[in-house]
Formats: sequence, structure tokens, C-alpha cells
Amino acid sequence: MNEIHFDFEAFLTLASAITLVCWLVGKFKYKGEEPKERSFLTSAISFGYSFFPVFIFVLLVRTFVFEPFRIPSSSMMPTLLTGDFIYVNKFSYGLKLPVFHDTFIETGHPERGDVVVFRFPPNQKDDYIKRVIGLPGDEVYYDARTEKIYLNGEAVKQDIDGQYEGFIDDLQARNRVVQKTEYLNGVGHKMLTINGINNQPFKFTQFKVPDGHYFVMGDNRDNSSDSRVWGFVPERNLVGKAQFIWMHWRIPHFLEGLKRIGTKII
Repeated sequence: MNEIHFDFEAFLTLASAITLVCWLVGKFKYKGEEPKERSFLTSAISFGYSFFPVFIFVLLVRTFVFEPFRIPSSSMMPTLLTGDFIYVNKFSYGLKLPVFHDTFIETGHPERGDVVVFRFPPNQKDDYIKRVIGLPGDEVYYDARTEKIYLNGEAVKQDIDGQYEGFIDDLQARNRVVQKTEYLNGVGHKMLTINGINNQPFKFTQFKVPDGHYFVMGDNRDNSSDSRVWGFVPERNLVGKAQFIWMHWRIPHFLEGLKRIGTKII
């Protein structure tokens, strides 16, 4: 998920603050009744008085409970496909202040294998979604030749499932895409690699994950810009944990996509 988008959170925060002032004026000056004198100012106060509960409700839900996201790219195939709409739990990794994103209540931390949404470190306006591979303090080695990961000296188990037969954006590579099952924390998830591809020289292949940071990768390993390229995700950039698919919208595969609705993300 890597698209620049309108900062809806900042808009909601500003709208809530402005309508709060209108609500206070309407509550204490006009006692909750319509102003007798009609002007632009009194009309604005009436509007703010009426819509403050709506804005604050949406802000609280979006900031502390859940937020919907759309998947615009194939970097998390086969777990997530272009056109999936997902539910993201916002309180999995701590309650954060809107706009400033500082955690004021700790509720948990990511585990290996979690699929997380986060603000892209090089550009905070972009939201990305990847899988957590390395936790703070982990020693990670990524072997680009075999496409295997080593955590704290031990290879992460991978099983080859066979040729991938599902949705794919790059039709030219269809016959070379291999599906594998990778196990993190004893839980298997599906991932893809492409036979015959010459992997780029990644910047981050052997390192220790710094405190307060996470190493993340896309499940579509040969088509993902992730921590191998641009580095670690600071904890304050975490938005939430991806939980399930609530809708799929992609015209060429609409009927097949309907079957994905309600799918739990693992």
C-alpha cells in the first residue's frame, strides 16, 4: 500500500476542534437552541453545533478503534491482492494521539509474522503494508541467492508448495512464480518468489534490528520495496494490525474476489 493520500486524520482533528468551539458557544450562549438572529456566523455555529458529535465520533473510531484501507499494489501477494479492502485494528500496538502519533497508552507490540500498516519512513504521507520479520534486538540475515531468512542464527523454515495458480498482476511472469509456505513463530503464511529473477543488491541484508524498530518484508518477495531497500520501521510509525478482508473490488476478477470477503489475514 503505497499511495499518497489526503490527510483525513488531520482534517478530522481540525474539524473536531472547530466544531467543538461552535458546540460550546451553542451550548452555553444559546442554550442549545437555534439563534434568533440569522447571519453567516450564527449559521456556522449552528452547523458546528449539529456536526460536532459526528466529527468527534468518527475521529475517535478512526484513531483508536479501526480504519479501512485499500490495497493498491501486489507487494503482499498472495496474502493480499490488488483491490482488497482490509480492516486494520488501531489499538493493537498502543493508543496514539491523532496527528502527532505519540503513544499514550501501551496495549501491545508487533510479533513476528504480523501483517502491519505503517507510515512509510521516507515519506510519512504514504501508508505501507508489510509483514513483520525482525523484532527489536533480532539479528537478521537475508540470503538474496536462496531468498531465505536467518533469525538469530537459525534459518526460517520454508516449504515449496509449487507453481502459483492464483491472481497475478504480472502475466509475463506467471509460469515462473513459485508459492511457498514460510513459518514465523510456528505459524505458516504464504509467500511468492520468481524463478530466474536476478535479485537486486539490497542495502540491508545482515544487521541487528535497533531498539524501537522493526524489519518488514512483503510476501511477494521479488516485487516488494521493503526494509531490505529503505531500512527499519520506527515503532511510532505503526498504524495498526491488519485483521481481515471486508471487501474486494477488481472488475476483471469480481466474482472470484467476492470469495475473499471475510478472509482472516495471517
